[in-house]
Amino acid sequence: MKNSRDEVRARLSSLSLLGARKGSGQSRLSTNTVNPSHARQMATEELSESPTQERQGIQVIARMASLLRALEHRPDGLSLGELAKAVDLPRSTVQRIVDALDNEGFVLAATSYSGVRLGPALLSLAASTRFHIAEVARKTLEELAKECGETVDLSLVDQDKVVFIDQVAGTHRLTAVSAVGLSFALHSSANGKAVLASMEDSEIDRLKRRIKLLPATPNTITSWEMLEREIEAIRKAGVAYDREENSIGISAVSAAIRSPSGELAAISIPVPTQRFVDSEASLTQSLLKHARKLQQSLGK
Repeated sequence: MKNSRDEVRARLSSLSLLGARKGSGQSRLSTNTVNPSHARQMATEELSESPTQERQGIQVIARMASLLRALEHRPDGLSLGELAKAVDLPRSTVQRIVDALDNEGFVLAATSYSGVRLGPALLSLAASTRFHIAEVARKTLEELAKECGETVDLSLVDQDKVVFIDQVAGTHRLTAVSAVGLSFALHSSANGKAVLASMEDSEIDRLKRRIKLLPATPNTITSWEMLEREIEAIRKAGVAYDREENSIGISAVSAAIRSPSGELAAISIPVPTQRFVDSEASLTQSLLKHARKLQQSLGK
């Protein structure tokens, strides 16, 4: 593992983004272009860099990332001048970074008919990425459960219902716990209503033909008129509530999150109603804080 990290660091060093020019022949990430013994030598040299050199290297990577993000959603690209303005860097610096990234295939240099664009090498990197929202959200569930002492659940949309896919149990003697794999109706659960509110109106209209608003308790919403009003309130507040609508004695608060691939999920905190009444405000505040932080890390 250490050798692998050393080689990656050595290859990043070989990009020479601070001064490299296109065609230098020393900025390939492919393993075929780096001699292992040379990579180890470069890694040793890099480890002996001064703090100033290390900060410069980190700065280069940050600038490179900023440049790539500036090109997101710009299929026609940006001119060097536009790109320099977007990332707030001198044009000459942007030119050097573009040259190095172009050499790697991460961007396509400007032509007579298009600006600098994201390159094909990014496609192979994206294709090799395996992503599941539960893997990324696990730490958030644990932190939230520790902070509030309550059970925290993660659920995914499955057509006309939500399914629990992960859970961290609370520390109270009396907690609300549901088995992973259990499903809940969209209209009667906090997590279900949270994901409904995150859907486009057209998607909700399609679901109307499939969802039957059956009562689970006397508190369940059973009309689309009432549910649509609640959806609007959820969109404004950022959280959804279940006030004994799915099960008598259990209330919950939930917030939806969306992965970069469009996967729609919800984090929820189910609590015995007697305790929920006193802790609703603090639970909502904690949930919103952690859900927003997670969503930022997911890049949406």
